[in-house]
Amino acid sequence: MTTSVYIIVVNWNNWKDTVECVESCRRLAYPEVRLLVVDNGSTDDSVEKLRRRFPDLELILTGMNLGFAGGNNVGIRYALEHGADYIWLLNNDAIVDPNALTALVCVAEENELVGMVGSKIPFFEKPHLLWYAGAVLDTEKPYRSGHRGLGEEDRGQYDVPEQTGYVTGCSLLVRRQVVEEIGLLDEGLFLYFEDSDWCARARRAGWKLFYAPQSVVLHKVSSSIGGAGSPFMRYYLARNLLYFVAKNYPGTLFRTVLFDVYANVLVPIKKGKFSSALWAIRGMRDFFLKRKGMAPLLRPRSAS
Repeated sequence: MTTSVYIIVVNWNNWKDTVECVESCRRLAYPEVRLLVVDNGSTDDSVEKLRRRFPDLELILTGMNLGFAGGNNVGIRYALEHGADYIWLLNNDAIVDPNALTALVCVAEENELVGMVGSKIPFFEKPHLLWYAGAVLDTEKPYRSGHRGLGEEDRGQYDVPEQTGYVTGCSLLVRRQVVEEIGLLDEGLFLYFEDSDWCARARRAGWKLFYAPQSVVLHKVSSSIGGAGSPFMRYYLARNLLYFVAKNYPGTLFRTVLFDVYANVLVPIKKGKFSSALWAIRGMRDFFLKRKGMAPLLRPRSAS
């Protein structure tokens, strides 16, 4: 019997990208797959647009913005309840190759200890350039972890399946047993580093993380939050880097704080991006105040 897979796509005020993502998923060659879109409290006409375009689409409405972690957790619970063997987390601003899912499952099925698998991810706008081709993770300097091949031209230099430091949540296939063992994504992180944290927990539990280069997924990169370098991104990156390290590599936290100040505050100031630096400072402050969840700039005024 074919292994069953549930694809989880979270939408938040970005129905155009979600439509393109869903359309690409419907061209997948993998036979036993179901697609679920979780609408994360959109305030535009996303739900109406999606229902009109795809009348048969499985669609869950959260009623509020739960972040990447919370929105995906809603979908993961649903997939587990409906018997999924694997769950594929997929960004709504991603476009998948027809064989992308088949390649992910093939790598996972080759070894029962493989718990999570990620795709080769080029930039959507420049598909000859890589955004993710596996990850480099130094446990002594986890704050310097990053995507392998970022910005490099794809010449086939990363075309061998292999273990990797972490799998990005842009395209992450997870085995059912992993979720049952380590639990769901950390909803307190809301956005960014929730995937890295999940991977770290899986590694500690003895699961292997793999990169599958034959699975190709194009990524529009942060289109749902205003693009790379936005205050939204800077706040979560600065705050959640500290949470990620404190939870998984606590011995390196002091060095991480120094790195965070340099990378997310001083560098933006040097570039004249004072708003980004300010939100990074607020993110670091909220870590020390033990605040999690949605960034203050996204909360309703009545809650501030």
